[in-house]
Amino acid sequence: MDKLLETIVSAIEDKKGHNILSIDLTGIDGAITDAFVVCSAESTTQVAAIADGIEEKVLETLGEKPRRIEGLQNAVWVVVDYMDVMVHIFQTQAREFYRLEELWADAPSTRYGEWEA
Repeated sequence: MDKLLETIVSAIEDKKGHNILSIDLTGIDGAITDAFVVCSAESTTQVAAIADGIEEKVLETLGEKPRRIEGLQNAVWVVVDYMDVMVHIFQTQAREFYRLEELWADAPSTRYGEWEA
């Protein structure tokens, strides 16, 4: 899972995603995955570009395809599901509204790169 997380974070950084956070859910009973990665983007175009970048880089680096990708139709909140890791790519306003990471506030998390307020 570490190599998958590293590859996903790198792909997000390549497309200038920001406020990147991974949440370790392995210690949470009933969690549907081992980890969430959450990031923000400034436009629907950037959300879609990050999703495409993740899919391309993970396939190229690890030979894995996502189980599914949801949300590309409106690209406000896209989920890329790799079974062990689920990636949530939000337009900034949607992330502020849904505050997904607050639902898992008791799980260990890691911030990557620079964070904007």
